Amino acid sequence: MQPAIEVKKALELQQRGALLVDVRSPAEYAESTIPGAINVPIFDNAERAEIGTLYMQTGQREARRRGIELVAPRIPQILEQIDKARAPNSPPAVIFCWRGGARSLAITTFLDLAGIPAIQLAGGQKAFRRYINEYFAETDFARILVVRGPTGVGKTLLLRCLAEENFPVLDLEGLANHRGSAFGALGLGEQPTQKKFETLLWQRLEQCRSARYLITEGESKHIGRLVLPERLHQAMLQQTSVWVEAPLAYRIQVILHDYPARDAMAAAFEPAIVALKERLGKQVVAELLDLLAKRDWSELTRRLLVDYYDPLYLHTMPNNPVNIHIESLEDGVHKLKQAILQLLPESSPAEQ
Repeated sequence: MQPAIEVKKALELQQRGALLVDVRSPAEYAESTIPGAINVPIFDNAERAEIGTLYMQTGQREARRRGIELVAPRIPQILEQIDKARAPNSPPAVIFCWRGGARSLAITTFLDLAGIPAIQLAGGQKAFRRYINEYFAETDFARILVVRGPTGVGKTLLLRCLAEENFPVLDLEGLANHRGSAFGALGLGEQPTQKKFETLLWQRLEQCRSARYLITEGESKHIGRLVLPERLHQAMLQQTSVWVEAPLAYRIQVILHDYPARDAMAAAFEPAIVALKERLGKQVVAELLDLLAKRDWSELTRRLLVDYYDPLYLHTMPNNPVNIHIESLEDGVHKLKQAILQLLPESSPAEQ
């Protein structure tokens, strides 16, 4: 059996077609894994909890014995699942668990005995997490063009249009599954875990590694309950900005488009509005709640923009930005491309 390999080598093998196999429980896999890895758990969530309890109560020996009892009947099935998932003539499958311990070692050993090429990842998922942390602590990020502007000008829509044309876009809100505002989580489901978010962020940055610049939206350090890596956030604060403005009526329509199921989500808006009481005062919040009760979405949106969001965003306006005023999405994409070419003459969609 080959010696265990480090994370960098595992990622190189993956680029050459190697299958990465996470043998941890489904819950561990869902929290965070190496992008592209499949989950072939040797224990389900309940079994992992049982073994963990046994380890704490009686020690390693009894826990391992129980683990063997549980997994032994499933070994042939596990090996077959991994073998079928491997591409023909691909490098050895890379097997990992949390620390590169008994779980991944056992499966790697059985695969080797069965003549199925496999190799263990030294340090497991924990080593990959350390690799990610070091990446964000040490990387000097490419030149970043930050698109800023008040709520509703459609910054995220603009960036996604550019991404469709192969501009090197870093869609932070897409990765975080959050619109980055007081109402940003409504209708989007759960955000990823912090670990998974950082992994997705690393993955996208690696995809853009060859680009001489990145385009992203200006964000605070927090996007919902997720936190941007400090070095990346500081790089964003120090980089060139484009400030986007749009008519109030257009901004209202952009926001309404963002919340197509707003009637069904009306109850979820109420606590978000109530939470603004300290900043806006009881009277304004009462008026907003009345508009919500009437389902007057256009006027509610207008009031939130004028009373809450715009005063906040004025404080975030950079000192010397390039300003563009847009009238539509198509107009915005055109003008943003012009601004990019003005600020980054070497830029080109093909760079990604």
